Amino acid sequence: MQNHLKFYIDGAWVDPADTKTLDVINPATEDAFARIALGNASDVDKAVKAARSAFADFSRWSVEDRVGLLERILECYMARFDDLVMAVSQEMGAPVEFARGSQVPVGASHIKSTLEALKTFSFSEARNKGLIVREPIGVCALITPWNWPLNQIAAKVAPAIATGCTIVLKPSEIAPVSGIIFAEIMDAAGVPKGVFNLVNGNGPDVGQVMAGHPEVDMVSFTGSTRAGILVAKTAADTVKRVCQELGGKSPNIVLRDADIEAAVEAGVRGCFDNSGQSCDAPTRMLVPSESHEKALAVAKRVAEALKTGDPTAKDTDLGPVVSQQQYDKIQGLITAAIDEGATLVTGGPDRPDGINRGYFVRPTVFGDVRNDMTIARQEVFGPVLSILPYETEEEAIEIANDTEYGLAAYVQGELEHARAVAMRLRAGNVSINDPDWDTAIPFGGYKQSGNGREFADFGMEDFLEIKGIRGFKA
Repeated sequence: MQNHLKFYIDGAWVDPADTKTLDVINPATEDAFARIALGNASDVDKAVKAARSAFADFSRWSVEDRVGLLERILECYMARFDDLVMAVSQEMGAPVEFARGSQVPVGASHIKSTLEALKTFSFSEARNKGLIVREPIGVCALITPWNWPLNQIAAKVAPAIATGCTIVLKPSEIAPVSGIIFAEIMDAAGVPKGVFNLVNGNGPDVGQVMAGHPEVDMVSFTGSTRAGILVAKTAADTVKRVCQELGGKSPNIVLRDADIEAAVEAGVRGCFDNSGQSCDAPTRMLVPSESHEKALAVAKRVAEALKTGDPTAKDTDLGPVVSQQQYDKIQGLITAAIDEGATLVTGGPDRPDGINRGYFVRPTVFGDVRNDMTIARQEVFGPVLSILPYETEEEAIEIANDTEYGLAAYVQGELEHARAVAMRLRAGNVSINDPDWDTAIPFGGYKQSGNGREFADFGMEDFLEIKGIRGFKA
């Protein structure tokens, strides 16, 4: 708790410029369990200057030295594993077992994938009589969300370190405690002062200031499309690079040759994972019209078997959504779906039976959804699945691509058939037949789901400038 009211700047925990604080709410209880300091432009400027000063030396570190540093970071991360599990569970309501099995391990996985990529990454290549060099871009502002806090922190920090950049991190103020622990990990790993800095705060007072700061060379942002647009507009005045991973409304096409029961069950679980709070959640399930009723029956059975409740209980499948604001938004979208004529299969408005406190949402399934309904167009970010019937495969592909988003898509069916359909989907990530998560595969979106890519060597590319040197060879 001693560092919650401080920021990590230039290798030390320092007092903020102002005395403003914010309670961190446990969404399962609606009670505050921590309090953090809120930064302002002065704190950002101090952190950016520290990062700028450190860049001159750190950018010249050898690959071997950066590999060693990432290995120490990973070791210190694993040493704080249990602390991270409790932080994530408290700050965003994730079931403890889910935090232990998914939320925290994925952060370690990103560090490992980046380490492996760094060991073989080519930072220069000869071409004709010239040399092409990939150099660190400079000071990087990293703005991360609350829904997968360690996933996004590690997916940005690891490639920044790997490429020799310096960092100012702003975690989400809704789920900041895991970010504070991550800063303690960086300190314990012996990251040189100024290379990694952390400032807590809200979007307007810290995030936007970082995006517009003239000494920041690059912004990596994960969050809503609305906020991403504001970040990009702010960054444009100083013509800095902006990499964004934004919203999604991902289709899940169940083909006619799929095992309908297995495909629907996997789709429901994938949608409701993390209480539906994943930007790439398969929220629009497209099924053949003749299989629609069976799909609804399977989805109802799977959804009603999931236990929503106390995140500390070992048998809990779904915790709450993260805040009152999210809860209210989801309730509004559920009501809109009912009003627009979607068939409520299970779930619906209000909290689950027997729960009268916390931001818990009923696992909800809608059938007979049309792609022009609000529930099929807007990102819900909660445990709500829409099932849309289709007549022809061409129609399914057209519906799948009929969205302003393009982060992810899913296909279930015979492998060769699914591969052919996957190639026609306009999304940055396509999953066939419910594969395991792989942090070596690039992650990012088409259209209003963002730009740039994260994970492993693809994530490193965004933190590099390309220099072409003519006449390098005689």
